This record gives sequence, structure tokens and C-alpha cells, in this order.
Amino acid sequence: MELQLLLTYLVAITLLTITPGVDTMIMIRNSARGGWQDGVATSTGICSGLFLHAAVSAMGISVILLQSAYAFSALKLVGACYLIWLGGNSLYALLKGRGAFHIGPAQAGKFKLRRSLREGFLSNALNPKTALFYMAFLPQFIDPAGSALLQSLFLAGLHFIIAMIWQTLLAVGVNRAKDWLQRPRVSQWFNGLTGSVLVFLGLKLATSE
Repeated sequence: MELQLLLTYLVAITLLTITPGVDTMIMIRNSARGGWQDGVATSTGICSGLFLHAAVSAMGISVILLQSAYAFSALKLVGACYLIWLGGNSLYALLKGRGAFHIGPAQAGKFKLRRSLREGFLSNALNPKTALFYMAFLPQFIDPAGSALLQSLFLAGLHFIIAMIWQTLLAVGVNRAKDWLQRPRVSQWFNGLTGSVLVFLGLKLATSE
């Protein structure tokens, strides 16, 4: 790949990464729940999903999803329900009077590596917008003379690195603000905000054309 084309890709994918969205909300939510370790594990799960989308894009399965209204709608609804479920958990915690931010030695057991990896991976893998973005975006940087799969995985690897750096900084930032965030009113307000946003994003995804 030419240097200019590579730089174009890096700039575009960096802007995409730092733009707030579903990944950002889940990162903040989980970093609040279990500290920066929870956030980094969630980020690893999210970024691992990029390789799935890259492989799907390279093999042309995304084209099938795009052309099949039934398959696309099914994938969209699964992803939407998952976001609503995540948001519902936060709203349920709010109703029970539990705060979002419990970070510290006494709450160390709340961090579960497999749970964080699973939540991050599923939130990304079940997002049809990511699949469609990769299908439309990556081919612009693929050399037809080479292996589409290897090139797609390479580009996803670059995206993985950039996203991990950004989301790790986000997780550390949430953790550093824990003294303020663990105040009962702030913590419960955060549960309500993140829960509502995740439910809204899920409903928006489910009803989008």
C-alpha cells in the first residue's frame, strides 16, 4: 500500500475511533463498574470484533447481508436487543439504588475478565453498522493483486492498535476520576445516563432503515 493511501486510512480510522458511539458508552460503563482493568478487557473484546468484520468483508459475506433484507434485519435486531439489554442492566441498577462506580480494593471481585471480553466482543460483532462500514470502507485500500483477506486483517490490525490506545486512555481517565464519580448522586446519575443512551442507541438501531 502506498504511504499516502496508508496515511489516509490512519486518519480516517482514528477519527472514526474517537467519535463517541456505542463502543464509547460500553467502555465508560464497564470502566466505572470494575476499574481500568474492566475497561481494558472490554476494549480488547471490542477491538477483537474488528477482525471478524474484516474477514466477513473480505469474504463477501457482508454483500449477502446487504442484499438480503431478512438476514440484515435479523442481525440488526440481535445487535439492537443486546444494546437494550446492557442499558437495561444499568437502569435496573439505578432503580435498585446501586451506583455505577464501585472501584477499589473492596470491589475488586466485581471485575470478571471473561464477562468483560464477552460484552465487548458481542457489542462490536453484533453491530451491523460496523459490518457495513468495513464492507464499504476497506475495499478502497485493498490491492486487487494481493490477498483481500490478509490485507483486510492487516488494516483491521491497525484499527485494533489505534482503538486500544484510545479506549485504554478512556478507561484510565474514568478510573482516575473515581473519587468524584463514586459519590452516590453522581454514580446513580451516571447509571441513568449510560443506561438511557444504550437503550436509545439500541432502539434507534432496531428502527433504522
